[in-house]
Amino acid sequence: MSRPLRVGVQLPEVERRVEWPELITMARTAEDLGLDSLWLGDHLLYDLPGGLTRGPWEVWTSLAAVAAVTSRVELGPFVASTAFHAPAMLAKMAATVDGISGGRLVLGLGAGWNEREYSAFGFPFDERVTRFEESFTVIRTLLREGRIDHHGRFHDLVDCVLDPGPTRPGGPPLMLGSTGPRMLRIGLPHVDLWNTWWSDYANSPARFARLRERVEAAALQAGRGPGEVGATAAVLVQLAGGAGRVMGDSAYAASVTPVSGEPGALAEHLHAMAEAGAVHVQLVLDPVTTESIVAVGAALARLDG
Repeated sequence: MSRPLRVGVQLPEVERRVEWPELITMARTAEDLGLDSLWLGDHLLYDLPGGLTRGPWEVWTSLAAVAAVTSRVELGPFVASTAFHAPAMLAKMAATVDGISGGRLVLGLGAGWNEREYSAFGFPFDERVTRFEESFTVIRTLLREGRIDHHGRFHDLVDCVLDPGPTRPGGPPLMLGSTGPRMLRIGLPHVDLWNTWWSDYANSPARFARLRERVEAAALQAGRGPGEVGATAAVLVQLAGGAGRVMGDSAYAASVTPVSGEPGALAEHLHAMAEAGAVHVQLVLDPVTTESIVAVGAALARLDG
């Protein structure tokens, strides 16, 4: 039996300090066990309980490194904030990672949300969706057409050429990291996938199904065909040793029930997500360790069977 949906895992962000040898081991383990994708959060820092401030490794440098030590899995930012780079440079970095990986990049894009990191690193937080819309136009045009002359409110590009271009004709798949009405209106005419975070649908297949119906209706209104824009979702999974999330989602984590990492329970949940219309899920593991990824491999074996 073929797997009913694609399954990926988010590598550590700021749950704990993780050095590169361990990250590489986790990436290779996930690929060896048959996971379909690896995802890295695009964040700069978080204020954590107890007065701690912690940041992850920079996402595009990290994606290039992971691309170089893997050969099969898809990989992508989860999701890239268009505010952290000039849009033409973001397209340049995406094309480079797509080339390093041999055409395995999935480009998740969003407007960002964590004001603390914007102010800390000097990026504007005002008019985020308006800024996203202009950046999104530049990024997708360069990746899909290779050239743009753009004179907008925030960016001015004179005969910008993306060379070398991405590995695949038409560029990597684009994934919209939002289900907000305005973001959907901007993204759905153009993207291949959309994504929702686990807390936004309460980690529930039934609630995901209702959300998918709403987004599907918006996609049809935007002129896309039935099922043309794939539905994806993060899934919070708790395994032995998990102590709960203490990051930006901690405010509502207490009201969300994690999926058990026990192989049978996790496989059952993934089947339910597929039945609810998901085509790809990104597992957010608590704790996120190599051992947790190995445990997920047992669930995949059941899902495949």
